[in-house]
Amino acid sequence: MAKEKEIKSLSEVTVRFAGDSGDGMQLTGTQFSDTTALFGNDLSTLPDYPAEIRAPAGTLYGVSGFQLHFSSSDIYTPGDHPDVLVAMNPAALKINLKDLNPGATIIVNTDSFDTKNLRLANYDKNPLEGNDLQGYHVVQVPITSLTASALEGTKLSLKEVTRCKNFFALGMMYWLYGRPIEPTLNWINIKFAKKAEIADANSKALKAGYFYGETTEIFSTRYVVKPAQLPKGVYRNVSGNEATAYGFVAASVKSGLPLFLGSYPITPASDILHELSKMKDFGVKTFQAEDEIAGISSAIGAAFAGDLALTTTSGPGLALKTEAMGLAVMTELPLVIVDVQRGGPSTGLPTKTEQADLMQVLYGRNGESPIPVIAACTPSDCFYMAIEAARIATKYMTPVILLTDGYLANGSEPWKVPHMDELPDIKVEQRKEKEGFYPYNRDEHLSRPWAVPGTPGLEHRIGGLEKSNIYGNVSYDPDNHEFMVRLRAQKVKGIENDIPELEVKFEQEGDLLVLGWGGTYGAITEAVLRCRNKGLKVSQAHLKYLNPLPKNTEKVLKSFKKVLVPELNLGQLSRVLRSEYLVPVESLTKIKGLPFKAMEIEAKIDSILAANTEKIGGGN
Repeated sequence: MAKEKEIKSLSEVTVRFAGDSGDGMQLTGTQFSDTTALFGNDLSTLPDYPAEIRAPAGTLYGVSGFQLHFSSSDIYTPGDHPDVLVAMNPAALKINLKDLNPGATIIVNTDSFDTKNLRLANYDKNPLEGNDLQGYHVVQVPITSLTASALEGTKLSLKEVTRCKNFFALGMMYWLYGRPIEPTLNWINIKFAKKAEIADANSKALKAGYFYGETTEIFSTRYVVKPAQLPKGVYRNVSGNEATAYGFVAASVKSGLPLFLGSYPITPASDILHELSKMKDFGVKTFQAEDEIAGISSAIGAAFAGDLALTTTSGPGLALKTEAMGLAVMTELPLVIVDVQRGGPSTGLPTKTEQADLMQVLYGRNGESPIPVIAACTPSDCFYMAIEAARIATKYMTPVILLTDGYLANGSEPWKVPHMDELPDIKVEQRKEKEGFYPYNRDEHLSRPWAVPGTPGLEHRIGGLEKSNIYGNVSYDPDNHEFMVRLRAQKVKGIENDIPELEVKFEQEGDLLVLGWGGTYGAITEAVLRCRNKGLKVSQAHLKYLNPLPKNTEKVLKSFKKVLVPELNLGQLSRVLRSEYLVPVESLTKIKGLPFKAMEIEAKIDSILAANTEKIGGGN
């Protein structure tokens, strides 16, 4: 009879699954995340994909990871250091060991620690033997062998049986942290509905892993992380790319316009195209173009025809779209361009995150061609900023760029699903009246009329050549060109009157403000809260509108002695703020393809405030 297990209550845990890209670590992590969300914990995830599509098995550069931080209270990041590592092979152990908390639990698949895999991971000897892992709680489990035993008698090949080992590991982790297995069993039956033997094998492996945790003597303790006290409502786990897609569908419904997406697949933006292609029932039209230029050009055509038009890409694709973006500026058509940023330049780091496209979206076009730029700050915020991008584009008859990044796109968190009545209406006025129509007349927002082709009496021409004011005829008049350039810039600048002011959390003036944008929000929030819990006076603000900037930005910046701007680039926003407002902004930069850890920002805050204290003390 198995010895009764001790049960410990924890407030939060950070788990990382790691193995070969073919070991199903992303699927395992996603299932654990979805089940944890259903259980009621707050959570944040960080998938980490290898750049190689099919890296040699067992190699260091083929390691795929998925980190999950879940808690019984509010959390903002995927965690600084894992408390638990599930390592499916030696390479996964070697790559991730340096990130673990002291005393962390390491669950290893001992079957993979053979001579070949040890050599591929550049181990001279087996790290499970000797003192290499001293200080960690190492749990050795022959996961591959146990999976094979559980599936003995099936008609599956050895290769197919081995592929089920990730479900054994998942079942074991479900037992260890008191997660139910039923949601994943249901998912397996749906996913493999046409492959009954595969479904049955994966279900058996999941159950075998779960009951192995119950019956084995190597686990003496299991852990409980109670559900978080979240506001009442309907929740689901959502990634940034999913939220972006849902946001544009909601914008389509709220505006009454059919949604059109013209896009070319590119990592990490492709999932938006995949998600929207499933939504034909909502009148969504998706066009997978042959290249980036065709993608945006088709979207411009859809905007001309009266649709809510969208194109999605990442940094390299955005570079190819720039000429067509200038066309959208000149024609003054509502178009949303989503840039899911990744590491660059060129092909760069396709599966890694970065924030280095800011200068590109602000200035990377020929001529004076200002475009409004906004940025989401969390995976669920992608939903609301997608709606906001559509609102600005249709109200001001302008292309709009929405920035997300690989971390937000692939990461996930619980999202309280809003009712449609809770979302803002998007009032769209397409011109119907013939009387007094001219293609470049302006309303109070300096927006030209949106006249859908085929509307009787509203025949007109638009294009890339400069147009005369009001009448829209091609014009080479120098005075008209300057007038139109300034008018388009004034229209974009005027959007500052239609967006929220920059909100400062905590003291409204003082020694230090930490100012962020985009996906740095979670790490900054966590770092600031930690510092304030230590008694430090530090404030926080986050920019979601980058062009134009909120009207009170200068006032906020000049209310603090120092402003720290953490960015996943070489300090692009810092340069913009210095040049725009002549304020001494201090940069904290990171360009490693990974998001900030809260501890990195916390350490910088500590050093800045410590230096201020020393100066004050020295002055006395």
